[in-house]
Amino acid sequence: MNPGAGWLVHVAEVVTKGTGEVERTADRAQVDVTFEALGADRAEAVSTLNQRISAVEPLLEEFEVRSRQLSAHDNWDNNQRVGSRASQQYVIWVKDLDRLDALLAELVQAEPSWVNGPSWTLVDDTEAIREAQKEAVADALRRAEGYASALGRRLGPLLRIGDTEGGAHYQPRMMSGAASFEMAGPAGMVDQLNLKAQQITVSASCTAAWSLLD
Repeated sequence: MNPGAGWLVHVAEVVTKGTGEVERTADRAQVDVTFEALGADRAEAVSTLNQRISAVEPLLEEFEVRSRQLSAHDNWDNNQRVGSRASQQYVIWVKDLDRLDALLAELVQAEPSWVNGPSWTLVDDTEAIREAQKEAVADALRRAEGYASALGRRLGPLLRIGDTEGGAHYQPRMMSGAASFEMAGPAGMVDQLNLKAQQITVSASCTAAWSLLD
């Protein structure tokens, strides 16, 4: 009879977490802009709004408009209807960043109720995420080798690996370069904001388990 039969062999292991970060320059900007109009009723408010945005739509033909969201509602004061308000919100993606300042200037000149942006992203984050993942695995391996050495053991093969909670993600580095303002200002003010593409920090994290050898 095999003396090992029926016995569960326990393999000593070490579990480590690793993180990795890389930076890339953003190559896409997102601008959110809202136009509003008032009217005696919702139909009039929407009609007035359509007149206001009729000059805006041609500006957006050469950009990627991710969404157009229309809302219309009544205004109330002491349980009495006092007219209506209609609004149209745009989410715009700009890939040709050389045209960003001009777009913002034209949007501001159209007197929106609210402009927010730009917020910065990457058109394709695949390469950056893979590089961050490589850094995360290397970090986990360094930690595992350190524990193995501290125990006087050798590090064995990788047993399993997976993302930690959150996995890979990226965010802009915190720095100036975004504007948020209500009502219209002079179109020339946009040229003074220095809205240059920010650095995006792409990060990844993993948990890995390694066997320990004698």
